[in-house]
Amino acid sequence: MIQPQYNVNIMQFFGFLQDFTTPNKRYTMTEKYKIYLSEDTKARLVNDAELFEFTRSDGSVNLNGFLKELIINYFEQYRNDNEELLGNVLGELTSVRSLKPADSALLAEKIIRTYITNKEPVSGKSTVITLTVSGDSYSIIKIIENNLLKDNSLSGYIKDMFLSYLSIPRNKREEIIFRPAYEAINRAIRESRIISFSSTNSWNKNTARVEPYLIATSKEEQFSYLLCHDSKYGKDHTFRISRLRDIFVTSDTFVKDEVISERLTLKGLRSPHAAAPDIHAVVRMTERGKQMYKMIVKNRPAVTETEGDKYHFDWPELQLEEYFRRFGKEAVVIRPKSLKSRLRRYYEEALEAYGK
Repeated sequence: MIQPQYNVNIMQFFGFLQDFTTPNKRYTMTEKYKIYLSEDTKARLVNDAELFEFTRSDGSVNLNGFLKELIINYFEQYRNDNEELLGNVLGELTSVRSLKPADSALLAEKIIRTYITNKEPVSGKSTVITLTVSGDSYSIIKIIENNLLKDNSLSGYIKDMFLSYLSIPRNKREEIIFRPAYEAINRAIRESRIISFSSTNSWNKNTARVEPYLIATSKEEQFSYLLCHDSKYGKDHTFRISRLRDIFVTSDTFVKDEVISERLTLKGLRSPHAAAPDIHAVVRMTERGKQMYKMIVKNRPAVTETEGDKYHFDWPELQLEEYFRRFGKEAVVIRPKSLKSRLRRYYEEALEAYGK
């Protein structure tokens, strides 16, 4: 009897079985949910999605992609914070054996004062968003549905999570959304390991390979930056963490240079968002200019020293130019010549445009 011939690759067969039985690999579930929010809450979420550059191929804001990352990277922290809050409240209540009216009032005030929940404005207009989840975000939604709702609806639970997230400072929200990137970079810094990554910056599409020294937050922008050194070209670099992609911690280590570390630490304290090196500039300010300098705080350069009307700065040239463009005749650059020429050209072009 002739036996049938089966041309089957056994490794491919078991690979198919693994794909079939492994969650979120090939047969990923996708589901849509209606989430009810105030228009203000939605607008703030859209703003974060735009700031953190979650966009589609046509340039529009990808709110759904942003919210999926929010759920994946914030759920555990949010759940742990809620459990801690519940434990603290229960501890307060069980510590009082017999509650008199006056005691109840005092205890209630203490709880309200200590544990403030995030609430949407009562008068705010409501809207609805369609949240499409899959993969890890789908799994988390199912965990919430099956275990954590109690008397709350899924929409209410997700809304409360979003409100809690929005109550956090922006640089910490950025850390939540890009948690895997932060964890990889912090590990590389601790272990003095070289990392590689790509960036969404149009001028830096190539893969970078750098020695990471520290993460610093820009006080003006409230974004966080990786300050690092490229030993191949002998240059310092700064990268906004939310723009990094494909971060890989290599097995290669490096010896931290104290001079580089001190230089980057100082930069992290002053202007971590500025990629260019500092220059020394002298600017003469009128009394009106001095008042403007006190009032205009966004991206304000720090003063190194003052000599009457002359203010000295050690700051990146581009940042100085952008800042003092707003001052007109109230602040005139004395040196360097390059910065003075930049601002003169800016005002000349503006005068020419208005002359037309």
